[in-house]
Amino acid sequence: MIDLDVHLAAVQTGDAAAFARWLAGAEMPLRSSLRRFASSVDTEAVMQETLLRVWQAAPRCEPDGRPNCLVRFAMRIARNLALSEIRRQHGPGAAPTDQDIDEIPDPAITLPDPLLRLRIRECLGKLPAKPARAIWARLDGAGLHPDKWLAERLGMTLNTFLQNVTRARRLLAQCLHRYGITVP
Repeated sequence: MIDLDVHLAAVQTGDAAAFARWLAGAEMPLRSSLRRFASSVDTEAVMQETLLRVWQAAPRCEPDGRPNCLVRFAMRIARNLALSEIRRQHGPGAAPTDQDIDEIPDPAITLPDPLLRLRIRECLGKLPAKPARAIWARLDGAGLHPDKWLAERLGMTLNTFLQNVTRARRLLAQCLHRYGITVP
């Protein structure tokens, strides 16, 4: 398990980059903790409000000797926001279920599977040149640049770029399948 509290001191000083690093590890456990509320509230709105409140309240988060105190703090905020939203929607008499008032689960934060990363890297290395260039441009861009810009940078038309990305994804899925990894 990873202790994301390594970022806590920097987050408490208002370091946005440290908050982004913390969020990269905390997002999935936070989203998972909201699943039980998905049928009752807009969990995406709850998630956004939770992150805003964590950013504002992080300076008051006190380590308790257990790992991931900021993640547990965020989970409590998310749970309370979801319960408040249920009460708001269904009236003040809306009682939460026993499941809703259970203790916050301990966040399980794990590193990505190193063997999976190795297989992906191997499969990326086996791609033909043009699909490889297109998929690497997309990966390196990290969603910061539109495909049209990436295509122009590679000297491709947008359509050619998109065809190469599609081909690369298909070839990657086939390669991973040969390793026993199913990609939807």
